[in-house]
Amino acid sequence: MPTLAWEIVSDWKTLGGKFSRRLQRLESDALCAAAKHRTGLEDFGEPPVDPALTVLVDSLEREANLHGLGRFLMLAHLRDLLATRLQLTDLWRRYAAAITASDIQRPIFITGMPRSGSTFLHELLAEDPVNRVPRVWEVMFPVPLKDKLPTSTEQRVRKAEFYLWCFRRLAPGADSVYPMRAGTPHECVAIHSYTFLSEEFVSTCHIPTYEAFLRKADSAPAYRWQKQFLQYLQLGCSTRRWVLKSPDHVRTLDKLLAAFPDALVIRTHRDPIDVIKSQLQLTQVLEGLYARPGEYDQLAKREVRTLADVSDHMIRFQDEHPLKSAQFVDVTYQELVTDPLAVVRRIYDQLSARLMPAAAAQMYRLASNRSRYAGKKPAPTPAIDCGGHVTQFENYCARFGVPFQRTN
Repeated sequence: MPTLAWEIVSDWKTLGGKFSRRLQRLESDALCAAAKHRTGLEDFGEPPVDPALTVLVDSLEREANLHGLGRFLMLAHLRDLLATRLQLTDLWRRYAAAITASDIQRPIFITGMPRSGSTFLHELLAEDPVNRVPRVWEVMFPVPLKDKLPTSTEQRVRKAEFYLWCFRRLAPGADSVYPMRAGTPHECVAIHSYTFLSEEFVSTCHIPTYEAFLRKADSAPAYRWQKQFLQYLQLGCSTRRWVLKSPDHVRTLDKLLAAFPDALVIRTHRDPIDVIKSQLQLTQVLEGLYARPGEYDQLAKREVRTLADVSDHMIRFQDEHPLKSAQFVDVTYQELVTDPLAVVRRIYDQLSARLMPAAAAQMYRLASNRSRYAGKKPAPTPAIDCGGHVTQFENYCARFGVPFQRTN
């Protein structure tokens, strides 16, 4: 696209909030009607899109401080999610018997602290051909053209590549904090977004009402949806072990294990101060795409509270479910970046699986080429004030063998 056109699009961010809101108001009923009109379908299936969608759009309207471009992008995204929900519900009804018979055995879920190497580990495990990861393109566009099975990629990969190219132009800092391409492994939050019970929306916009709703909502329907989604994706393929990833699973491990009772859960850990600094950089990039940036100090306080909540969930789950310890492998960021293959072998030992030499060689090549994971620290940032959470972070670090710097 010509440079002038991109300048015009970028200037859209500065449009007055009231003007863009009048033109593009976020309303649950209107979004659903638009998706039904586009697809010619009526049934969104289970779980119901409401009340989650209504809470989400109301919170976006009242709290997110969306700029003009952000409002346009969010509207398009929500419409696409709803249209895909309709199409998947229709497809799943037609392939119901095959989907039910499509078994998922001993999946791996990577979770833990955000910004603690989980993406790197996800990519490493994806190098083994016995593993299967959801790719960005197939999560973005799971519905094939011409009524084919999901194994037909057609033009969906190129479409995802174009969307991501546009994303990088609109959010120039994206590659420095979370590089994503059509073929890279995608996170579970993107799958959960189709249920509108997803941390994706919290990570891209400041929407405290929706966040509070999400924390209290039953996440079991989102995991049931995810299981069916994975069963659908593997139709027509040889059975392989799924490797899935999202730091946000730590809040809902009981629901995850209810849907995937034989799952192996990998928890990654890192110094909370380094996590907060890195997470702040990601938050500023993602929220800047949709809304006017908030004050740095307020963002930092939010990230500290969020991370304290994450560490609390990990400790409490460990204390309350001691008999599930065989289903967990704990990995520190330092050991992952120092000797990634040793970490992978430990995971395979827990699975009673063998890491074949060819797969190990592929992982080694990937690790050698990913210099950004060689123990680099985030760029300098203002001092992080942990407030009253210092003792909580110290307890977390002591529990999982992670160093803790009280100040940065």
